[in-house]
Amino acid sequence: MSEASRGAWGVGPPPQAGLSVGLDDALARLGRARVPADLFGEDAAEAVRRYRRLARLVHPDATGGRTRDAFIRLNDLWRGYNRDGTALITTRRHAYRLTGDPVGGDLAELYPARPEDGGRRVVLKMPRDPRDGDLLEREAVALRQLPKDGDGRFLPYVPRLVESFRHRDASTGLERRANAIVALDGFHTLAEVGRAFPGGVDPRDAAWMWRRLLVALGFAHRAGVLHGAVLPDHIMIHPAEHGLVLVDWCYSVPGCYAATDPSGRVPAMVDRYAELYPAEVPGREPASPATDIHMATRCMTGLMGDKAPKAMRSFARGCTLPAQNRRPSDAWRLLAELDELLEKLYGPRRFRPFHLPLPH
Repeated sequence: MSEASRGAWGVGPPPQAGLSVGLDDALARLGRARVPADLFGEDAAEAVRRYRRLARLVHPDATGGRTRDAFIRLNDLWRGYNRDGTALITTRRHAYRLTGDPVGGDLAELYPARPEDGGRRVVLKMPRDPRDGDLLEREAVALRQLPKDGDGRFLPYVPRLVESFRHRDASTGLERRANAIVALDGFHTLAEVGRAFPGGVDPRDAAWMWRRLLVALGFAHRAGVLHGAVLPDHIMIHPAEHGLVLVDWCYSVPGCYAATDPSGRVPAMVDRYAELYPAEVPGREPASPATDIHMATRCMTGLMGDKAPKAMRSFARGCTLPAQNRRPSDAWRLLAELDELLEKLYGPRRFRPFHLPLPH
């Protein structure tokens, strides 16, 4: 993994070797190509051989991710050569037509797609490193357990899994775990919100986000699932509708894992957010609902910055104590306490329109 790391836990990408002569030549050919025929020629059989050879050389798996842009360009040219602007991925249940370029996540690429049968738009989530398939499997297990064991009223707070499947890369033969998840419309990450308000979000606006985040955690914890990575990139809000969805359950600790993994530990960390994790995660200790509550609180206080009133900062300190057993562990009870605090600070709850200025 490039951004999400298992660090000293013994799992990570292979050492990056120097560029081979074959790779140098492949990159040079890609750089010179202006139209597909420049790269693949006119003979169809030879074109397939050229594509497969180039794909093996510049595939990100073979170069530790260093040639991702080259691989994307190669496939753009290949689609152009075949006069087909999209690719098709077929599973036992559906055929998905890719509809755009992938978006990079912590450990996976997210491909926008639409089922050929006309169903709802999805994202196909595939790990860059096939060895991270176990984390995709964790997500699939969690997203199945939540509707099975949780209160159905709160399902809008988590993504909906369409299916989980194994996909073999035609160019390399490597097999990956993939999750098809219903796409979200009009949502933005908390990281985007923070960038839009560098001076901090008004606490009255942060209040509805905090409340909904606690609802999402309360729902998950009652269903027996810990999220394990409550971070700004994994909290998505809908500004106009005041909606919230907690995404990326790859780092979760589903209760049904207890038989096969009784450790209760969060399986990996996202390096760039290391400062938001409580000590039990890098310390490889069992996690608990208090782990998620710690991270959620850090996200919200970071979002408000210096705008958070003194009473709210004091409330947050109690949620982020170093000792796990001294922190709140019941998100529903904490929500009630937060509501009491908000009423003391701002009076009865009322709807405040929230507008997110986004860069053009």
